Order: sequence, then C-alpha cells, then structure tokens
Amino acid sequence: MKHNETHLWRGLFWILSIFLSFLTAHAQQNRAYTEYIQKYASLAIEQMQRHRIPASITLAQGLLESAAGRSTLATQAHNHFGIKVGMGWNGPYMVKDDDARGEHFRKYKTDGESYEDHSLFLLKPRYARLFHLAASDYRGWARGLKVCGYATNPYYAESLIRIIENYQLYQYDDNRCVSQGSSTSNVVASYTPHELFFIKHKVQQCNRNYYITVLLGDNLEQIAKMTGVSLRKLRKYNELPKKVPLSVGSIVYLEKKRTHADKAFKHRPHTLQAGQSLYDVAQMYGIRLKSLYKMNHFSADYQPVVGQLIRVY
Repeated sequence: MKHNETHLWRGLFWILSIFLSFLTAHAQQNRAYTEYIQKYASLAIEQMQRHRIPASITLAQGLLESAAGRSTLATQAHNHFGIKVGMGWNGPYMVKDDDARGEHFRKYKTDGESYEDHSLFLLKPRYARLFHLAASDYRGWARGLKVCGYATNPYYAESLIRIIENYQLYQYDDNRCVSQGSSTSNVVASYTPHELFFIKHKVQQCNRNYYITVLLGDNLEQIAKMTGVSLRKLRKYNELPKKVPLSVGSIVYLEKKRTHADKAFKHRPHTLQAGQSLYDVAQMYGIRLKSLYKMNHFSADYQPVVGQLIRVY
C-alpha cells in the first residue's frame, strides 16, 4: 500500500513540475512580449503614419519573426522581420540556416532601419492590394499577407491575429494612442507621393504577371521610381525602345511576360481589331512579342491584317 502511495505522489509531483514549468515559460514569454511592445510600439506607430501599414500588424510580425527580439537575427543584425537579402540589397548581411542552409539575411545598423525596410518591403507591387484595406482591419491585413506570399507557414495569419488580440495591439492602430511626448507626435499622417501613386494606380494581374495602366502625366522614369522596378527592366519587360513615350491607357508590366497566354486561351485565338498591332496583342495577353511571332510562324517583317486570327497559346 505504501509503495502505491509513494508511486502516486511521485506521479503527481511529476505532473505538477511540468505544469509549473509551463506556467514559468508562459510568464517569461508574456514578459518578453510586453517588454518588446513597450520598446517598439512607437516605431510601429511611426511606420503606420508614414506608410499606412497598421501598427498592430508591424508589431505582431516583429514579435513573431524575432521571437520578441530574442532571435539571433534581431540581436546580432537588428533584423526583426527575417527579411532576406534579395534583389537590390547592397548592404551587409548575415548568413543563417532557414528554409535552406546558409541563407543571407539583411543586416541593419539600428532597429529603426529594420522597421523602415520592413515597410518599404510591403510597398512592393505584390502587396498593393493590402492598401485598399482599412488600417483598422488587422484581420484582413494578416490574411492578405499570407495570400500574397509573405510567409510559407500555413498558420501565419492566425498566429498574427492571435498575438494582436491577446496583447490588444489593435489599440495602436488608433492615432490617438500616440503620447504627446512620443517621437512620432510630429509625424504628419498624410499620404506620401509613393502612397498616392498606388492609390491612383491599381496593381492588377494578367497571365499571372502584375501590371499597372498608364494615366495622364505618367512616364516610365516615374513608374520605375515608384514601383522599385528599374528603368532598364521596365523597358525589357515591356519591350519598349528608349525615348518612346507611353500612351494613356497602355499597360506597363512589372514582371517579365510569359511565352504564351493563360491556358484558358489554348483554343481561343485573338481576332485582330482595327488599329491593333501585334505588340498590342502581346501586351493584352501578357506575352513576349517574340514568342507571339514564333508561335504564329510570322517573319520579322510580317504585317497582319484586320480580322486575322492570332494564336496566343
């Protein structure tokens, strides 16, 4: 009997130890999260006022990606959002295993640089649809980030929403929560030229490629500056020679076009309309002009006629 009682008490002690360990770990996480929020909330609010990205989303991403500021990337590289080197980064980097071995991550001088670069990262065309959401719609932003491919984790959106709601981060999406002594109190909550550009120019997709439509007053240099796609690449993607002005209503692709149209047009050739050129057809379906010539067996000097059927797949 005594042996059984001893065994029972040992089992209860073991369960109690695990429970206490769990509570301790949970309390430590809560403290780490609270300290991180107190330290970086003003940076997140400042980014919201500059770039219209909800402060709750920025904070939740920072908490999740940096393990509340305790990750190696955050402590050694001031990288709070796990942003990799990618194209266009000429600054220092840190090598770390992630999805693959020895990946390169951006390294910043300050935490503020990391927060600003995170905002600029979300201003890329692939995330443009998010800026049509209200700043208070943190659930829409969280799910939109996942849909746009920010993270591979299938539960990424739910993780952000849970953090925001558990720590009431949505309160920071209200500008009135910024204290008068805060470094953000003098930031003007107005649209920047970059934000105005994407409000006016809706980023759309054709044949799985992003594009914008040219408006009155647009030029390729301005589009390159606002979208972050170099002038050389815009000319290459859209097969535009130098010094050729853009026409209002024309399409400017922000990615390299494909060799054929969407599969839906496999047995649906295009009927050439009056005033249309083969270049117009290529832009309409998101196809490279040389691919359009090749699939139709046209010579370089071929001149199509109105009503002609043009194969696009």
